[in-house]
Order: sequence, then C-alpha cells, then structure tokens
Amino acid sequence: MFRSFFQASLALSLCIPGTAGAVDQPKQLVMISFDGAHDNALWQKSREMAAKNGARFTYFLSCTFLMNQAAKKAYQAPHQKLGKSNVGFAQGDDEIRERLGNIWHAHLEGHDISSHACGHFDGRQWSEADWGKEFATFHATLKNAWKSVDLEEPKGWQDLVDHGIHGFRAPYLSATPGADMIAAERKAGFTYDASLVTKGPTLPVEESGIIRFGLPLIPEGPREKPIIGMDYNLFVRHSNGEEDKADSKAFEDRSYAAFKEAFDKQYSGSRIPLQLGFHFVEMNGGAYWRALDRLVSDVCRRADVACVSYSEAIPMIEARGKLQDQTQTSGL
Repeated sequence: MFRSFFQASLALSLCIPGTAGAVDQPKQLVMISFDGAHDNALWQKSREMAAKNGARFTYFLSCTFLMNQAAKKAYQAPHQKLGKSNVGFAQGDDEIRERLGNIWHAHLEGHDISSHACGHFDGRQWSEADWGKEFATFHATLKNAWKSVDLEEPKGWQDLVDHGIHGFRAPYLSATPGADMIAAERKAGFTYDASLVTKGPTLPVEESGIIRFGLPLIPEGPREKPIIGMDYNLFVRHSNGEEDKADSKAFEDRSYAAFKEAFDKQYSGSRIPLQLGFHFVEMNGGAYWRALDRLVSDVCRRADVACVSYSEAIPMIEARGKLQDQTQTSGL
C-alpha cells in the first residue's frame, strides 16, 4: 500500500509544474522571428545576438529586397501595378550581395529562412491563384538571386530554395479567410504558417496539412492591456507609430517587462511555447530590439529553455503528443 501511494505521489509530482519532482517538464520553447529581413546591419546584429546566447531565429524574408532596379520593372503582385512594392526594393547590387551572404550564413548557423512573400501586400482578398503567383515569384527570385548580381552561388543554395524554406507569414498577419491561402501554401511546399494571432500563447494547430502558429496577445503596460507580441504593435501603442527617441528607455523597459512576464507565466506554468515577432527596423530608437536582447540574454542560456526556429520547434512540440486541434484566432 505504501509503495502504491509513493508511486502515485511521484507520478503526480512529475506532472505538476513547480513541484520538486518536476524534472520531466518539457523545455520552455521561445520562438523569435523577424519580418522583412532586409537591413544588413540588423542581419549582423541579430546573428550576433543569437550566437552569443545559443539561440536560433526565424527570418521571414520579403523577396523584393533581392530585386534591383532592373528586376523591379518586371515584378507585379496580384492586382497591383507593375513595379510596385509596399516595402520598396534593394537599392543596388552590392546591397543584395551582402544580404545574400547574410541569408546564407544565417542558414548555415541553423536559423530558419522562411517567406514573407514579396511586395508586402494585404492578401486578405486574394484567391488561391493569387497566392500561388506571389509564392512562385518568391521562389524564382531566390532561385536566381546570386546569378542576378553576378555572383557564384554557394553549393547547397538551390537545395535550400527548393527544399529548405518551410514556413510563411502573411504580410500584416492578413490571412485569407477560408482555404485559399492554405491550399496555395501546401502547393508551394510550405509545411507551416505563422500568420495567426491568438488570445495568449497556444500550441499550433494543423489545418489541411499546414501547421499554423499564432503570435499571442500578451499583457503590457501599467494596466496590462493585451497587445500582440510584436514590436510594431508596441510602437503604435507607445508613440502612435511616430518615432520618439526621447522616451526610448521607458519604451524598452515596458516592452521587456511585458516579454518577461509572458515568458515567466509559461516557464512556471504549462510551458506553452512563447512566440514574439520583430521587424528589421529599430523603432523608437531601438527600444524593442534592446528589450529583445535583454530577454534573449536572460532566458536562452538556461538549460531548460530552448530558443529555436519554427522548424526546430515543430518536432519538439510533436514529441509532446498530438498537436492541438482547436485555438481562438483572429487576423489583423
């Protein structure tokens, strides 16, 4: 009887977070991603941050940043004028050459290179064919990227482009209602999508063969009002989307506190993966990148934390059991 009671107590302690016996808890996963992935100085900065802390990130690349002015004339997104992009194009071949070096070295370092489409258009009303056209442009642009700037591509580049780009995030987190975008993603060879927004950290869901992740709403500020865990949303809340370097330190502290609170809740609780999103723009004097650096430096070196890419996270989540089949989501 004592042995049965002991075994039951031990089994219970292994399942309850915070108990002395909770040695079999899964690692706390943290997934940091960057949209756009263009500025070469921030490529270097993010790669150095990751290397220093044993982290691996996900870069959602906009392909117009591999298009020079000549290529610009041939690009046409669905329902847009020829040569139009909401995020611009590369300024010259040397910039593209440096960017390609950063992309390739990030891949070799274990980071996830993924797609953010090309011209950063709101595809909420796009059809499956529209998405397919944009995905095909992304693929073709990367296939020919080195040749387009008169560089010899590294061995393995074509394999990365054809088989190593697994994920997509829709610009503006604006996913098409219904199945059109998902169907186009599947045909394009993607295995995961990171375009959702969830009411808090949640496990991914599987939809028609695509694993779907969502950036969570997290409490922020003195009243802990929920906000999407992304730098641009903080920028809009803190300064109405206008650059304010004078209050940069205050914005940094508020953001770090929000990130850390969201992390601590999962770390000391059920250890649902925490996802946070950023851009290759240092808004409000770099406040959000500094807050990110503080978080990564604090948590990613811990033995029971893994700061990983989305591609790395998927098998780690699957190893815990069946993917969640329901979530509360909304787009932007």
